[in-house]
Amino acid sequence: MEKPIEHYWQGRLKAVKGALEGNNFEVHIVENAAAAKELVLREIIPRLGPKSVSWGGSMTFVATGLYDALKGRSDLEVLDTFNKTLSPEHKAELRRQALLVDLFITGVNAVTEAGQLVNLDMIGNRVGAVTFGPRHVVILAGRNKVVPDLEEAMFRVKNYVAPANAMRLDKKTPCVSTSFCEECKSADRICNVWCITEKSFPERRVIIVLINEDLGL
Repeated sequence: MEKPIEHYWQGRLKAVKGALEGNNFEVHIVENAAAAKELVLREIIPRLGPKSVSWGGSMTFVATGLYDALKGRSDLEVLDTFNKTLSPEHKAELRRQALLVDLFITGVNAVTEAGQLVNLDMIGNRVGAVTFGPRHVVILAGRNKVVPDLEEAMFRVKNYVAPANAMRLDKKTPCVSTSFCEECKSADRICNVWCITEKSFPERRVIIVLINEDLGL
């Protein structure tokens, strides 16, 4: 068999898709980041017809090319919270406004095989938007985000995702040196707000794109 890893993950992702759909999420499976971009741009956005769009911190979102494709759209009100030319105060205000857009796009820290989404935020704008506010949410998830259960999800986040992100963002936290969560009290701590999403409410408000590639942390 050619590409056994891809075939393996096709089966795993199909099972996760079924679990997520049982929890009222809308779910799509695509083979790679380019296909995820096309799905969002050619199918999801035209169907939803949003007038405004924003996003939460996500390496996967950037890797798909969606950030570059959307940030300059003239047919949408775009709240670009990634804009590095903005002051911290302006960015914070945009994040507040982004909680009321028609479409919010982000990633996820972990997806359990039971169909739960697990996230841990520093600020809380990402999990806030997933929970309530935007009319629709699109979550992009590489296959590396799939874990067996909540315990594995939380271990993954605390002892891989968070330390790696702290390193990537040049934070001054103990995990940058140890590679493990130290339950620190650092002012730079990025582990502040947990969110476990059991079901989408209203039904299909949250749209999940499972990607058969390793993407993000």
